Amino acid sequence: MPFTYKPLWKLLIDKEMSKRELMKATGISKSTIDKMGRGETVSLDIVDRVCNYFSCKVEDVIEHSRPRNEDSNE
Repeated sequence: MPFTYKPLWKLLIDKEMSKRELMKATGISKSTIDKMGRGETVSLDIVDRVCNYFSCKVEDVIEHSRPRNEDSNE
């Protein structure tokens, strides 16, 4: 997957907040949190809810990671 939610998981650790607490505070479902845990794509609405809740930037929630085998722009 080209995106990772590692910044979000680090943010939760820094805020001493569980995924369950995040779900409750933002209305995000368990299945969506599970998808994020597997590095799957979620809607921008979900990212927006998290950003609004924490008053943070998108890059504080997701990160784009270029696959190792794509070293060129071709």
